[in-house]
Amino acid sequence: QVTAKTAFVFILPQYNISVPTADGELVQYHYGLKDLVTILFYILIAIILHAVVQEYALDKINRRLHLSKVKHSKFNESGQLVAFHITSVIWCLYVVVTEGYISNPRSLWENYPHVYLPFQVKFFYLCQLAYWLHALPELYFQKVRKEEIPRQLQCIALYLVHIAGAYLLNLTRLGLILLLLQYLAEFFFHMARLVCFTDENNEKLFNVWAVVFVVTRLFTLTLYILVIGFGLPRVENQALDPERGNFFSFLFNNILFRMSVLLLVCLFQASVMWRFIHFQLRRWREYWNEQSSRKRAASGAKQQAKPLKRDSGYHENGVVKAENGTSPRTKKLKSP
Repeated sequence: QVTAKTAFVFILPQYNISVPTADGELVQYHYGLKDLVTILFYILIAIILHAVVQEYALDKINRRLHLSKVKHSKFNESGQLVAFHITSVIWCLYVVVTEGYISNPRSLWENYPHVYLPFQVKFFYLCQLAYWLHALPELYFQKVRKEEIPRQLQCIALYLVHIAGAYLLNLTRLGLILLLLQYLAEFFFHMARLVCFTDENNEKLFNVWAVVFVVTRLFTLTLYILVIGFGLPRVENQALDPERGNFFSFLFNNILFRMSVLLLVCLFQASVMWRFIHFQLRRWREYWNEQSSRKRAASGAKQQAKPLKRDSGYHENGVVKAENGTSPRTKKLKSP
């Protein structure tokens, strides 16, 4: 029994509490230091699953494609993220639908702070933190190139800050919707990269990703304006109360603070869109340059294929000779 209790700390979320409802009692969870033990256990699980996907899927495909070292590294990165993102999108969509966060958008800010979480919401956040923390040692295990490490560290840090911030500041409902939108766009991007590695001329999924990316950015900005600009300022309990998990809803009564936060959000989304537009312009420029070079190569091949006018003989030392080696000039007949 002692071993079982210790194992439950590693496997199951802790800090459960029974909340009375009209239908009886509902078991919900809040966070604490024991969550670090659970996250550590699922970091090990994520490392094992990462190795399984690499060994039984990605390595076999790599052997057939014969990619270069640079493409090999990018293929492994995109392959791992495609598996993670599609799993997270399905799981996150199931959570937000069953909890009613999509059908009732007001639930994103009603009764803030959302201190007590359903089991599936807390377990989802713990697994997300475990995955992005496991990505740090994977940089060493996968022997990622030094040039790629800063970019990947920046990506990991942004995800950890977003997920941990939503979890610790009791904004888990808003965080779930934002993660769903982000993971959906990232799935199409990495799927398009995988298809491009197998067929460089197939860029249809990049066009799909471009549409999905723009739509998700618009939904993300709308959610921020809806929750920060209109939702949180209407919360009944506006007093600062860290013990109850109310950290900053009182700040949103100040219109100056609210507008400052919205301005920062808009500037960040604008910078993301600028990088996206720059990427698309570079991709289209490379595409048209490739098309023009192909046209020039095709026209050059046609010109070489045209028949050249040649003399009836050939030249030798500046003298035209017939094909049988005789001179093309008519010989004079000797008089008898």
